[in-house]
Amino acid sequence: MTILSTLAGIGMAVGPPLIYADQAYSIVKKKDSSGFSHDVCGVLLIANTIRVFFWLGNRFETPLLIQSLLLILSQLVLLAICLHYKPSSPNLEDSSNYAPLSPLPNSPNPGHSREESDYLSQPPTSSSRGAGAGAGAGVGEGSGIKGLFVGGRRPFGFWQWDGYGNYLEFLAGLILLLGVLQIILGRWMWYIDALGFIALTIESTLPIPQFVSNFQRKSCYGFRSSTLAGWFFGDAYKTVYFFLRGSPIQFKVTAIMTLCWDSAVLAQRIIYGANPPREGSSQYASATNQSEESRGLRADDERQFSIS
Repeated sequence: MTILSTLAGIGMAVGPPLIYADQAYSIVKKKDSSGFSHDVCGVLLIANTIRVFFWLGNRFETPLLIQSLLLILSQLVLLAICLHYKPSSPNLEDSSNYAPLSPLPNSPNPGHSREESDYLSQPPTSSSRGAGAGAGAGVGEGSGIKGLFVGGRRPFGFWQWDGYGNYLEFLAGLILLLGVLQIILGRWMWYIDALGFIALTIESTLPIPQFVSNFQRKSCYGFRSSTLAGWFFGDAYKTVYFFLRGSPIQFKVTAIMTLCWDSAVLAQRIIYGANPPREGSSQYASATNQSEESRGLRADDERQFSIS
């Protein structure tokens, strides 16, 4: 029984972070992060950061703490990959389906290539702001769920910033705020319990950004089946694990909520399939043709200028 308990704890600690390894590999292989909602990284980073502070007041099982730490590290890496391999054309997907999280490499300078772009600390550009605003107009001015999880207008442009450094600054500020609150309110259990509910309620919304993205595009293209399988079976395993091990009520309630959303995304995968969205593909082809035509016109102008 002790061996089985140890193996279950190891699986609980290491399993969830490994779910995203295949997703990251797929993005690097295709050199394209479209189809995978970057908000997933945000949900996991915020939820697990708060959960670590929840552990300081309510020492739940060590495997769950290790799981949170590994998820934070894995999502930081995955977010960096997503930003680096963002679509190079704003028309690769419909603006209501993909919101660029950092400026397009060619927006400030036509000769600026992807390899030369510094996605860690790029300054704001009008194109990135315009993309966010346009996306908001395309989804009912960014109101409600669509505006929060797709490309609409968000307060302070939340999770649609211009560079990777902005995300690190936000997380550093969150850790600082939680640290101060822990010093002031950490002695009261009502605060600790509220912290646990906040962390796990945020985590229970994990599949929602991907669900909205799939619904808008009517396709699950770019979202790995292995990630979906990891979500569904992993959350089912966690739900049983929490009940059998007598984990805090926060874990049990939110595990059930997450499993329901996993089932909704699974239904989308069955209905929509994984083929590229037709509109996105046609727009990308049109944008590519226009780009090639513009390059051809510039080349003709240069030749005429040199002859004259």
